[in-house]
Amino acid sequence: MIPAGRSPLDETVSQSLDIEQAGGEIHDRIRRLYPICRSITGNGVRETLRIIAGEIPIDIREVPSGTAAFDWHIPREWNIRDAYIKNSAGERVVDFNASNLHVVSYSVPVRSRMSLAQLQPHLFSIPDHPDWIPYKTSYYRETWGFCLSERQRSALRDELYEVCIDSTLENGHLTYGECCLPGTETGEVLFSTHVCHPSLCNDNLSGVSLAVSLAKRLQSRKRRYTYRFLFVPGTIGAIAWLSLNEKRATAVKHGLVLACIGDRGRLSYKQSRQGIAEIDRVVQHVLTQSDPGGRVEEFSPYGYDERQYCSPGFNLPVGVLSRTPHGQFAEYHTSADNLDLVDAASLADSLETCLSIVEVLEANGTFLNTSPKCEPQLGKRGLYAAMGGHSADNRRQEAALLWILNQSDGTQSLLDIAGKSGLPFAVIRAAATALLDNGLLRPSV
Repeated sequence: MIPAGRSPLDETVSQSLDIEQAGGEIHDRIRRLYPICRSITGNGVRETLRIIAGEIPIDIREVPSGTAAFDWHIPREWNIRDAYIKNSAGERVVDFNASNLHVVSYSVPVRSRMSLAQLQPHLFSIPDHPDWIPYKTSYYRETWGFCLSERQRSALRDELYEVCIDSTLENGHLTYGECCLPGTETGEVLFSTHVCHPSLCNDNLSGVSLAVSLAKRLQSRKRRYTYRFLFVPGTIGAIAWLSLNEKRATAVKHGLVLACIGDRGRLSYKQSRQGIAEIDRVVQHVLTQSDPGGRVEEFSPYGYDERQYCSPGFNLPVGVLSRTPHGQFAEYHTSADNLDLVDAASLADSLETCLSIVEVLEANGTFLNTSPKCEPQLGKRGLYAAMGGHSADNRRQEAALLWILNQSDGTQSLLDIAGKSGLPFAVIRAAATALLDNGLLRPSV
């Protein structure tokens, strides 16, 4: 009923996604990045970005320590080579080489012998989960510590221990990665993901790896928008980018922070500060169609880097796409956030959702009915099914044609019409393409 034709909307047709292959690709990349010890600065971030650069075009930026970034300054660079606690027999009872979560991130160098009583204030564990190692940081306070399982901690005897943290904290750089895929328009879609966590998979290697796979797929297609992917250390990385790119940030028309997006939970979206931005409405529409059980939550100034992009001085339309949000899964910030927690099928579903969001953003627009006085005769143009041929699909397509013709007065976008009609955006887009091909619709200038 709706014939195939060529129109400006045709370029938005997505490439078919091999779900099994895509999920395996994202999960395998997480597996390769998992052993690397990352923090908000240091060689772990650089190594991670170099691996990413082998798959997508990425510019690696270095911001010197001490650089002012609004009310912040870039901290000194932290790197670590080894760390351990040895008992009196010389055995490593806590070993950084076994898990990079064993050391509190940004711990200052330590070489000392101390009693268990002296050591205890520097030890962190989770009594409710005796086999899990917590993830702790001390980015902006010079101290040190070890994280260990409660089972390890309770096994420590009252004896003298050798404590070593072979780390450096000195002037260097904060490192982040930026991938820009130019489009035909100057407006940008921002995808941001934090790259600072060590061996934690859902938070946030899932976001990092998904962003790479998404960029790879967008790289090979025609693009209306420019797509900018940021791989930044949490909080300070986004602040640094915004401070260095205040003018460029004004080009961001839509944005998503990708975080905690690989577990088996339902999809979840946190709205931008604006709440009614196009990205908010697009994601809600996509979730309504693809995952009616998905959650949409209002903005709050607590979470990931959306806090920076949505700060009142910028107020960018940036939301957060997750599965189970941060802090709402038991494994959050523990060693249980491992390769078993992230699921290839869930990762593929998250990628497919991102591609669907991109499709709506790319194809959405406002149009004018060129025959606005009563309905145009659709039958003579082959746009109505013959008598007796009214299948459910045909009725839906005909409804889409009528909705578009009635609402296309220059004030309603295709997304608005999809929302009012309750029809999937893809059906509305296909009908708009047919009307454009038949001269019954034109873009609103």
